Amino acid sequence: MHENSFSTGAAQPDTDWRVTHLGRRMGHALRRFDARVLSLMASSAEVPLALSNLAARDQVGAAHIHITRHLALGGSRLTDLALSAGMSKQAMADLVDQCDAWGLVTREADPHDRRARRVVFTEAGLLWLEAFRCAVRQAEEEFRQAVGEDVATVVALGLEAYGGP
Repeated sequence: MHENSFSTGAAQPDTDWRVTHLGRRMGHALRRFDARVLSLMASSAEVPLALSNLAARDQVGAAHIHITRHLALGGSRLTDLALSAGMSKQAMADLVDQCDAWGLVTREADPHDRRARRVVFTEAGLLWLEAFRCAVRQAEEEFRQAVGEDVATVVALGLEAYGGP
C-alpha cells in the first residue's frame, strides 16, 4: 500500500506535516547547530590538541556536549548531571567514563557527603568549556547573519518562552 493511502480509493491525506512540523525543524536546527559548534571546536587553538583531534575525527558528538552544557563549574553528582541532561544515569555514567578517559572530567569525593562522588572539569575540560563558549558565540552569530537580526531575536524569544531559560 502506498504511504499516502489508507485504503484503495481513499483520498490522499496530507503527509507533509511529518517533515515540516515544528519539532522536526527544531531537531534539525539543533543537530546543525551542534555540528557547527563541534566543527569550530575541532579547529580551535583553545582546545587541547588531543581533544581537537577527537572532535575533528567525529569521535566527539552531540552526546558529549551534554557534559559541556550541564556540568556545574563546581562539579555535579552523576545523578544530578543525568537529570539535568535528560539522560539515564547509566547513559551519563558511560559518557562520563569516556570524557574521563579523554581528560575532560574526573571524579572526586563530594565534600558534603563522603559516600558520594562528583564529576568535575579538569584543567583540559575547562579549556574545552571555554572553546565551547567561543564556538557557541560564533555559531549564534552565523545564525543571526543567515536569518537576519529580527528573525534571530524572535526565534530566541520564542524558544525561551516555550522551553524556558
